[in-house]
Amino acid sequence: MKRPGKWSILILAILGLLVVGVLAGCAPAQEPLSTTQQQEMTAPAPAAAAVSPKPIVVEVSRNIGAIKPTNSLAITRGMDEVAQSCIECHKDETPGIVNDWRESRHGHAGVSCLDCHMVSKEDPTATQHETLVGTDTYISTLVPPSRCAECHPNEAEEFDHSGHHRAALQVESKDAMQKLIHHHEGQDNPELNNATQETGCMQCHGIRIELDADGNPTPETWPSAGIGNIYPDGSVGNCTVCHTRHKFSIAEARRPEACGSCHLGPDHPDVEIYENTKHGQIFAAEGDTWKWDSAPDAWEPGDYRAPTCATCHMSGIGELSTTHNVSERLYWNLWGKRSGVRNTPDPMSPLTGDGEQGRAKMKMVCNTCHSERMTDSYFSHGDKAVKLYNESYYDPALAMLKDLKEKGLLKENPWADEFQKLYYHLWHHQGRRARQGAMMGGPDWAHWHGFFELQQDLYRMQDIYKYRIENGKIEEP
Repeated sequence: MKRPGKWSILILAILGLLVVGVLAGCAPAQEPLSTTQQQEMTAPAPAAAAVSPKPIVVEVSRNIGAIKPTNSLAITRGMDEVAQSCIECHKDETPGIVNDWRESRHGHAGVSCLDCHMVSKEDPTATQHETLVGTDTYISTLVPPSRCAECHPNEAEEFDHSGHHRAALQVESKDAMQKLIHHHEGQDNPELNNATQETGCMQCHGIRIELDADGNPTPETWPSAGIGNIYPDGSVGNCTVCHTRHKFSIAEARRPEACGSCHLGPDHPDVEIYENTKHGQIFAAEGDTWKWDSAPDAWEPGDYRAPTCATCHMSGIGELSTTHNVSERLYWNLWGKRSGVRNTPDPMSPLTGDGEQGRAKMKMVCNTCHSERMTDSYFSHGDKAVKLYNESYYDPALAMLKDLKEKGLLKENPWADEFQKLYYHLWHHQGRRARQGAMMGGPDWAHWHGFFELQQDLYRMQDIYKYRIENGKIEEP
């Protein structure tokens, strides 16, 4: 490459000088500093001012971030003045609620706040805030499933026949559960013994909601996100667990995360098991591209490439109609101490459902995407695992427990007795994981978190049993 000539270099230098001169001419002229200014620049810095005791006032905009502004929202179609005033006030006070509602099917259909929250004056939950005093309108913070049933009767009836129905009823009816919560976990603390129930149990199982003197739910029983809440009117359930308020989205309820807030953890890691399956792998890879908002009986393969919890247990698929009875398509009880085939319509029974019908319906779900040969072989694998747990793990463990109890070789406190703790973990933790992992297609949970740990539980229980029987005493800690 040729080097630039002398004339080229000279021309570039002249142009550079011209540009600098032009820029200098455009800059504002700086006046010389006065004597006072020179003194200020050389004077020592003043001492720091004292901290003001005045409180700090923070100004914020409530309609920022992902929430769409609702200040200009005006709804008049088919709603009376009171309903419109609810929206007018709450768009400023609780804009998140109003934004969820305006994007919901309720909002599209003109279902207003009052349609769900208005009650009669005689209702025990009836209250009036300041804008309603002097009117005939009474509202309630609580929206029981009996209110949802006015528009969704089939879904409510199906729920009432499902295992979800007993979620809170069984907790309050079991003395052992109440003793675990208040005595062992709560340590009989006179003020705090209910803390583990308020932050734990009732947020999945639900609770019997009680009212204060003003008709508002008590802080000990509300808020509760439990599926089996028992409301003051006696109705049971909580639709907003899966279809969270105030959007009540069918798309949200179809995703595995909707179930995963309760069906997780050491005792029933269903969402983790799902993630371990090929179905879960496909969902993780491409679930964000699927169509989630099809009509209830029109959500079919093609909208998705792999099933979620809702697909198998609830959704309309092929010839099957939708159902809110999550026990309807099940054969075994996989969470009990010993698995049995479902054989009763009683929702309070661990064996609620019709096992033979349930298996046939679940196979119909599977056969929508798989061959009958593959489906039949899959369930034969799972059935063997459940029977192995029953016969080779739970039955021997129960026999040892009964023998030790008859001979007075169990501690009175089961949670301070290693044998009884192992027995509990065998069925409630490792045993559930093995059975549920096997039937849901999660191999790591069926094996390493299931049967591998089960055999260790059993061997340790056998050692403790042998020691107590041979020595006639409970071993020292």
